Amino acid sequence: MKGEWGKVFQLFWSFFKIGPVTFGGGYAMIPLIEKEVVHKKHWVKSEDLTDVFAIAGTIPGAIAVNAATFIGHRIAGIRGAVAATLGTLLPTFIIVLFLCGVLSTFQNNPYVESAFFGIRAATVALIVYAGIKIAKKSLLDKATFTLAVTMIVAMLMFHWHPIFVIFLGALLGIFIVRIKEKLGMLVKFEKDGDKEIENNEKSLKQQVGM
Repeated sequence: MKGEWGKVFQLFWSFFKIGPVTFGGGYAMIPLIEKEVVHKKHWVKSEDLTDVFAIAGTIPGAIAVNAATFIGHRIAGIRGAVAATLGTLLPTFIIVLFLCGVLSTFQNNPYVESAFFGIRAATVALIVYAGIKIAKKSLLDKATFTLAVTMIVAMLMFHWHPIFVIFLGALLGIFIVRIKEKLGMLVKFEKDGDKEIENNEKSLKQQVGM
């Protein structure tokens, strides 16, 4: 029981640390979440986290909060979901309350304006970095690459709604997989390198168990 509550506290503290340093919304938080839960804590695998972000982006709410809830629930059930969600929201809530009181005073301060000038640019870098990381895990072949490029062009030129793009992507994904299966083509759901790493980990665990 103590170990379970310890993991719940770790979830809360991990997301509590991420919240205050994330400017620019949920997508800018993606690289920090990946670094914390995949590389540092080893709670989930990188390809699984990509699936979490995909699901979190298709439902109402901020993607960072949704992702934190999914990850928390996967690690420690309902208590983990609540802890991760509170850890994500609480720092932002405190910061917003503080800014409400002081922003009007320093709004026209040249140093404050210069700081936000740099923060906005850095936020763009974070979002682009997150997109590249997700692309490396999600663009598996020519079909997925073509689908991604088509959706980008559709949103830029025809201003398609993101919800429509997500559901259309899901339908096209099902259609592409079914066509490949009927043609006898190989269907990949993850990178070959990721699969090789996973197989090596399983083999190592079996050797240790023996």
